[in-house]
Amino acid sequence: MKLYALIVAGGSGRRMGTDIPKQFLEIAGKPILMHTIERFYDFDESIEIITVLPENQLLFWSELKEKYSFSIQHKIVRGGETRFFSVKNGLEFVDPSGLVAIHDGVRPLVSNDTIRRCFESADKYGNCIPVISPSDSLRMITQEGNRPVDRMQFKQVQTPQVFKSELIKKAYQQEYQPDFTDDATVLERMGEKINMVEGNRENIKITNPQDMIIAQGLFTLTI
Repeated sequence: MKLYALIVAGGSGRRMGTDIPKQFLEIAGKPILMHTIERFYDFDESIEIITVLPENQLLFWSELKEKYSFSIQHKIVRGGETRFFSVKNGLEFVDPSGLVAIHDGVRPLVSNDTIRRCFESADKYGNCIPVISPSDSLRMITQEGNRPVDRMQFKQVQTPQVFKSELIKKAYQQEYQPDFTDDATVLERMGEKINMVEGNRENIKITNPQDMIIAQGLFTLTI
């Protein structure tokens, strides 16, 4: 079965406090997005990689590829107004008979084992998302104030979220809804049960300067 990695990289530098979009910031010697692409290539050299970028970032990405001599083959797709429409644009280049992993461009520390578990489970059940258990205590906000909840009843959701292509392509034909928080919720709206496997705790989404510091430390330990 054909494997795809659809990497969505539509961030800006606003929360980072930089003029450079966060996916292009350098960490461990190269831009974050290059590390992310490499994770999927290292998992399977035959995987077809599709990278979705805002139109106004395409030229800069081309310049970065030349600067860093980045040679891993990947298709570039123009993003949409929101992540939902960016994913929808990327899915146009995915064959219905394949398996597609939809991944955040700023999660460069996803492990080979997490990717493998997600693909294997999606092949068997039709979809799969990686999750980890929260390590902090949790409280729920209520009309009366707040109360503690059992953290073992909750999971933190990561990417890649992997789907049989035919299912997720059909799901993305729905009208956009504000409560589509990720790709799994789009599929779930069609009545599909979402399957979970264990992710890896290092698979953080880099969104602020503190995340950069943590990711740099993690790269130092893993490279």
